[in-house]
Amino acid sequence: MSIPLAMVATRFLDRPGLAKKTVESYERTLMPLLSEYGSWPIEICDREILTDYLSGLSHLAYTTHHRHQAIIQALFNYAVEQHHIKANPIAKLKRRKPDADKGEHNSDETIRYLIPGQIKQMYRAIETDCRTHTIVRLLHRSGARISEVLTLDLDQVNLEQQKFQVIGKGNKQRWCFYSDDAAQLLTQYLKHYRHRRCPALFTAHQPIASTVSRLSYRTVHQNWRQLIAETPELEGARLHDLRHTFATERVGLMGIEELRALMGHESILTTLRYQKVTSARAETVAQSALKTLANKPA
Repeated sequence: MSIPLAMVATRFLDRPGLAKKTVESYERTLMPLLSEYGSWPIEICDREILTDYLSGLSHLAYTTHHRHQAIIQALFNYAVEQHHIKANPIAKLKRRKPDADKGEHNSDETIRYLIPGQIKQMYRAIETDCRTHTIVRLLHRSGARISEVLTLDLDQVNLEQQKFQVIGKGNKQRWCFYSDDAAQLLTQYLKHYRHRRCPALFTAHQPIASTVSRLSYRTVHQNWRQLIAETPELEGARLHDLRHTFATERVGLMGIEELRALMGHESILTTLRYQKVTSARAETVAQSALKTLANKPA
């Protein structure tokens, strides 16, 4: 006899011995899946459906995505144990890899940032698209992650004090502050381009369905790529490089602890990486200057 996925999930969460916080975490993770497929017989939820569902969670950080996949896999392992299905449909499914465009990494990779010439070229390339220009300026001036900016609602931005609060990695809150030039662009965007039928700060209009929704990372990334495509100096540049640029520009202008707070780093060692980058850049500039001076006639 067929049994709905939601009923299996309820029994999975009601198992004895689970801590209350564990149950709450599992519930939050499984709720989107159940809202979409909860009424389906569990045997219909095959590998293709679950793979497509997991692929749709592109807004999640890769570590959070791994946790979602692990919990869903545990649910279907339970279903196998209870003889509701013969095999786990997502057994041995590969985990999502870190997305470099979102600044995700699992190693101490080289920090990539934009130099002044590239920044000038970048703003020249994107100035015709007010929405993208505003997003890029906010990222560059605030040091926020693209995912943090896209989850903002308009009422979460203090327009007068030019700041907004985000929830970063580890569910930690921090304030981000932006400059006058970013404020001017934001005012222009809000007045002429933002759709009011959605609480999100950055919105998107779907002309076919005539609906307004929160702007997706995919759309921002596509627009960014198209706008900088004809600028050779920006080949390979990523949106997350703006966060790195923010940090390298401020090393030496403020204390390392203050920079750590602005960046939302859990470990001071992460912040110190920018100090190393700035020191290396200073050494390169110094060596170049010495060569220039050495080639000048006495």
